[in-house]
Amino acid sequence: MTPTGCWEPTASIEALQARALQLKYLRSFFDRRGVLETETPVLGRHGVTDLNLDSVEANFAPIIGCPARSGWLQTSPEYHMKRLLAAGSGPIYQVFRAFRSGERGTRHNPEFSLLEWYRPGFTDRELMAEVADLVCGWLECPAPHTLSYRDALVRFAGLDPFEVSDEELENRCERWLGEGNASGLGRDGWLDVLMSHEVEVALREQPPTFVTAYPASQAALARVSVEGGVPVAHRFELYVNGIELCNGYWELTDAEEQRQRFLADNEARKGAGKPEMPVDEALLFALEAGLPDCAGVALGLDRLLMLKMGKTSIAEVVAFPFEIA
Repeated sequence: MTPTGCWEPTASIEALQARALQLKYLRSFFDRRGVLETETPVLGRHGVTDLNLDSVEANFAPIIGCPARSGWLQTSPEYHMKRLLAAGSGPIYQVFRAFRSGERGTRHNPEFSLLEWYRPGFTDRELMAEVADLVCGWLECPAPHTLSYRDALVRFAGLDPFEVSDEELENRCERWLGEGNASGLGRDGWLDVLMSHEVEVALREQPPTFVTAYPASQAALARVSVEGGVPVAHRFELYVNGIELCNGYWELTDAEEQRQRFLADNEARKGAGKPEMPVDEALLFALEAGLPDCAGVALGLDRLLMLKMGKTSIAEVVAFPFEIA
């Protein structure tokens, strides 16, 4: 419990100055490349259906001409930015205040800073090169190497994520969660446990690493294709010192496929005892109107600053974390 009267920021003045320099660096980076800075709503009419994300509901008094009496603080600006792309914005980026319920730890705060950008005409591989330029230019670190999701699990956890049985996965996770505690997580849940407890730990000793070609069941809003005889998502994550910095996609543009994924998300939410979330029809209309072929990525700015300053807790780079906000 935070003591009464606690008012001072947890981040040092040095960290606040470094954050300002980081923002200056980012804006200069995108300005040189002709990427437009945008702003989209923090409070929206819809949350997200993703099983692993919980939106923060915001209630407000009725507004003239608008029957809605509640909304959602956005977990990312993705849906609104895709509506801009469909309207012909061209390449865009945004520094965004995002909100996710139930997330607090050394690398998480319910409110956090996110950099998100989209590149029409880029594939996931082309966007990875730009991510590397931005991150390595700021951190002054070696260029990342690339490892497929499959190779990462084989190398660092000793199993093939596409071939291992559910029983073996569940038993393996009990090492970390305790006997009986892995039941019900499902295949993707078990794989997430191994990623966080084994792969990410091993990546602390590796140079910066892009992990690519995730299972199709973890595609979210990414395209899917077949590689090595299995369906995989055109999704990548960048790890530096074992810290996940970003999540990027070669974006799905098919409105009907996206609708089916939203419906599947809600079925998964029901199965997990979570409330269903209304589907964002405005995003689907934008996809139908014509989202350009593009790649997009979201990058955690608080974590990026932690790495720059050699900090181990997000509270060291955020002025007022949730407990004292």
